[in-house]
Amino acid sequence: MNKTKIITKIDNTNNKTESLTEMMLNGIDAFCISLHDFSHEFCLDVINKIKKINEELNLHTSIILETVGTKVHADKFYGGCATFKTNDKIRIYMKKVLGDETKFSVDYKDLVNDVKYDSLIKLSDGTVELQVLDKGEDFLLCKVNQGGTVYDNTNVIVPGVKFKNRFLRQEDRDNIKFACEHDVDYIITSYISGVDDVLDINDLLIDLENNHIGILAKIENEFALEEIDDIINICEGIVISREDLGIELPVERIPGIQKSLVNKCHLAGKISIIVSDMVIETENALSKAEVSDIANAVLDGTDALMFNNKTYSLDLLKATEKVVKVAEEDINYANFLDMTIRSESKDVTGNVACSVAEMANRLKCKAIVVPTISGYTARKMSRFRPRCPIIAISTDEKTVKSLALYFGVCPILIDNLKSIDDIMTQSKKIVYKKMDVSSGDKIIITGGYPFKDIKHTNLIEIEEL
Repeated sequence: MNKTKIITKIDNTNNKTESLTEMMLNGIDAFCISLHDFSHEFCLDVINKIKKINEELNLHTSIILETVGTKVHADKFYGGCATFKTNDKIRIYMKKVLGDETKFSVDYKDLVNDVKYDSLIKLSDGTVELQVLDKGEDFLLCKVNQGGTVYDNTNVIVPGVKFKNRFLRQEDRDNIKFACEHDVDYIITSYISGVDDVLDINDLLIDLENNHIGILAKIENEFALEEIDDIINICEGIVISREDLGIELPVERIPGIQKSLVNKCHLAGKISIIVSDMVIETENALSKAEVSDIANAVLDGTDALMFNNKTYSLDLLKATEKVVKVAEEDINYANFLDMTIRSESKDVTGNVACSVAEMANRLKCKAIVVPTISGYTARKMSRFRPRCPIIAISTDEKTVKSLALYFGVCPILIDNLKSIDDIMTQSKKIVYKKMDVSSGDKIIITGGYPFKDIKHTNLIEIEEL
């Protein structure tokens, strides 16, 4: 089993029951559905399919919904797209018009007030660049610095400009309420510009009495980077969108930013997810550059990889998993453990987790089994990056699904854990079922017992199979 988790985005090519089942049986840990791209009706259909497959196959694949956020989008073009030529002049209207080679409109009416003269406006993933020459009452006059084709609903990015529109719009409130009503596991907050945006979402989840959904802050601009430490402290984790960061910032900075953000999340015990935008050279193969990119993300210590590519195939998934598996063998686990030990607080569970990770590495244990109600001990254990898998067993399905994105954690739902003897029996049974083990192999069992009465980890048991 791979320790680094794999997430894939849902689109119109992979939302059928057959495709979902194939992916879930072959290593996908979570699905992400964008509420910008799809309606509630579409999302609910996919959510129900995933839940049904989980139930039928005894799987626990997590569900992630991505919110719209304050990102600005172009409206529609005649024929679905328009090609802007370098040095041409075009107008961006605040009122809705059908776009063509001379004009288009946007879905944010205060853009004309927020941008400055000479501001750069980037479209089509940064391949098209406009420059503001003049402002009218309801339009911007722009010069095309770099031409290209722009499509319906393309992102409109203005580097260095913070939009004044309120982050948590009614659309986002409705989307988050929808996520709560249908028991999704995580929400990705798109295009945040600071910690206050995350706090707004956290407050809304509290108002909706939802303590299950984890917030994953998508880092896409320099404003989020400026407050990254506070953002990481509040969220369950972050999504590192290198493509968007590369539009806002010089591309040569992105590798260093990636390593820094992954390291910050690791030391804070939070999830780091790297978005990988593959350029598929052939239908079923990874390019050498993609192989290197995936491997380096794993070596950096990321918890999960999220793939945006539109071309899904089982061969492609298996190729990715093979790269991940080999890269995980080359991780410097001792270095991660040492780095984490130096930053560990006096928290009892954290210190016990540290000791267990050290013992597991020294004894070459096959697995660390963590009986858990809340998932707290398993999350702490993941932070220390032991070489062996962490098998988290729980009677709570929401806990099991919430652990799906943590590095090295294999969450498993069981019926009951009533006694120490029951814990030992269940742990051995699961290890034999999930792993290739032999007589004489060792496992460590750790957790807090009795579950309802103890607030920290107080159990460590080394078992020889």
